[in-house]
Amino acid sequence: MDALNTVKRWIGSLTEIGMMLLALGIVAAVLVGGSLPFFGNVIGNITNIVSQLGQSGLAGLIALGIVLWLFSKRAMV
Repeated sequence: MDALNTVKRWIGSLTEIGMMLLALGIVAAVLVGGSLPFFGNVIGNITNIVSQLGQSGLAGLIALGIVLWLFSKRAMV
């Protein structure tokens, strides 16, 4: 059971790092503008995802809810 908790902590930490990199990419793209060498076109990609979810209607809303639930701060055991 201890190994499972260790894996969960690692996955949680990697997810947090990914979210921090996403936030950094958004801020850098807003400040610099356009496509960045390391991050690419972050704002364009986010806009495309939101647009695709919006075109999907109820299924997009459900998918967005699931993604938000997955990234919400939940108590890690």
